[in-house]
Amino acid sequence: MKKIIPRISTRGYYDLRYGKTIKNNSYFLYPKKSFDKLIGSKELVIVIHGLRNDNAGAIAKAVLVKKRLLHIGYCFPVVGFSYDSNTTGAHLLKHAKRALSTGQKIAIKNGRNLGMFIEYFKSISPKTKIRLMGHSLGSQVILSTVEYLAKKSKNTDIVESAYLFGASITSDVPSSKKYGHLLEKIIKNKIVNYYSPTDEVLHWAHKSKFVKGPLGLDGAIGKPISKYRQKLVHPKNHRFASYASVLPSFP
Repeated sequence: MKKIIPRISTRGYYDLRYGKTIKNNSYFLYPKKSFDKLIGSKELVIVIHGLRNDNAGAIAKAVLVKKRLLHIGYCFPVVGFSYDSNTTGAHLLKHAKRALSTGQKIAIKNGRNLGMFIEYFKSISPKTKIRLMGHSLGSQVILSTVEYLAKKSKNTDIVESAYLFGASITSDVPSSKKYGHLLEKIIKNKIVNYYSPTDEVLHWAHKSKFVKGPLGLDGAIGKPISKYRQKLVHPKNHRFASYASVLPSFP
């Protein structure tokens, strides 16, 4: 029997067609006992997937990250964050814009959910370093989580570091007045952006004006905050597996 990857889930909390909130719950943990065992861990990585992932896809992304990290010598626990990103019609070109817009709405709302988990876990395991790893739309979840956490002064430096792959948030975020100081406040160590000018999905999204200037395509513009780093990578395509395969080291 395969070992179950623990996951923080908000599946079924949001409408897949329009992004309307269905449940105001915070999140649920599966299996709960697995999270009890994580208390006191030196570090914890939370993997946040992108658009067009059902629950099985979310689990698969966490598994591939765990395998890659073990391969490059990182042995601390990895858990998945599973949310309603398999929006209606996301696989069809004629519905792509609406499906992406819905996905973005859901990703923004999930900042509260993931933020609440981080607050909870740090309250029971204060010495654990939490690292966030997001792919594509997962970068929006991370940004919205930072926004949520920044509302409370006690959350300063609550997240150790964040890693973005094929990020779909805009290229001005690391240098913007709106988000720059929030990232500086919440992320203790560093924010690393793995970008690829040959990412076909981000190129299409930019050209189609669905996402204007994705951070994961050409990196940041302006003068980014001091904790921001970016690394040029050459994945085969936009898939999380392709980005994970070119990850040279961690953290």
